[in-house]
Amino acid sequence: MSPQSPSIHPDFQLNGLAISSAEELLNFADALANEGADYEVSVARFLEEWLSFDPHITLTTSGSTGAPKRITLSKAAMVESAQATGSYFKLGPGTRALLCLSADYIAGKMMLVRAISLGWDLHVVAPAKDSLVEYDNDYDFVAMVPYQVHHSIDALDKVKKLIVGGGAVSKELEALLQHKQTEVFATYGMTETITHVAVRRINGFARTDIYSALPGIQFETDERGCLLIHAPKIHPNPLQTNDLVQLESGVSFKWLGRLDNVVNSGGRKFVPEQLEARISNLIEGQFIIAAEPDAQLGQRLVLVLERQQGDPSPDLNKAFQALDPYERPKRIYTVSKFPLTDTGKIRRGLVMEYIREQRRD
Repeated sequence: MSPQSPSIHPDFQLNGLAISSAEELLNFADALANEGADYEVSVARFLEEWLSFDPHITLTTSGSTGAPKRITLSKAAMVESAQATGSYFKLGPGTRALLCLSADYIAGKMMLVRAISLGWDLHVVAPAKDSLVEYDNDYDFVAMVPYQVHHSIDALDKVKKLIVGGGAVSKELEALLQHKQTEVFATYGMTETITHVAVRRINGFARTDIYSALPGIQFETDERGCLLIHAPKIHPNPLQTNDLVQLESGVSFKWLGRLDNVVNSGGRKFVPEQLEARISNLIEGQFIIAAEPDAQLGQRLVLVLERQQGDPSPDLNKAFQALDPYERPKRIYTVSKFPLTDTGKIRRGLVMEYIREQRRD
């Protein structure tokens, strides 16, 4: 052990075992690596990396907006991120938390870092769609992707505070959460920001569409209207994004969509995510709005539906009536299954690439 390695909080527990030293944690990781299931081996690999002499870890981004890439993060910055989460949500030593995300990715890794550095009692389970349903324990804090939340609606009473990341929270899911006692928050962040740097409450009286910064984080926009993140304790330089936002203050913003996805059709600019949000409760199942080349308009809006062969054709009249005439998609396509990232985000570029290939055929 290096004297500069991250410390272990004296209250830290993992699956009910009190672990107070690096040696104990390494022994635990070794047992998981040799005898555990795949998800436990992922936990073991990260614990061994976390307790190594190297002050950094290397990991892969999700690839939701481009090709996955390898990046290096400082362990000290990860601890700072963990402390910011603990401070914002008031989660101190003894917090009972559930890890039901893969430790191969930053969200799962950070649940372990929070537990180790803040002294949480962390329960680690397989990252299944219904992980919460399978166990009778109550938790103070849980992190999930939207797909897991959908399959855990009836079990959410076990959780006091829930953060949802890795993908957009649909209007349908938000509606299902409104009468739950659990405090549910959507998160904004990425691998480079060491998970979330902002959150918004998505249910109850405090529900809002405005993201608020965690402690030590500030925001501004560039000349394109895209978010610029100042997180000096996490990253030495400002982090430039391609996320279009409406800045509310230096510590809050409303997310509008991705600059990469903006469609310029007949001289008008459209943000697909905004159009999708307006009709998400009028179309059953997953869909996206995207663009394809058009000789007259330059680009034209298209609607892509996820539909299995034999599924009945959806009635899109109400959805199209909710849009202005120039906002309505000019073509409708279907795919049997959307390609997703490991965190559940639709890979829009691959969808449109598939449609282009199909049209050539």
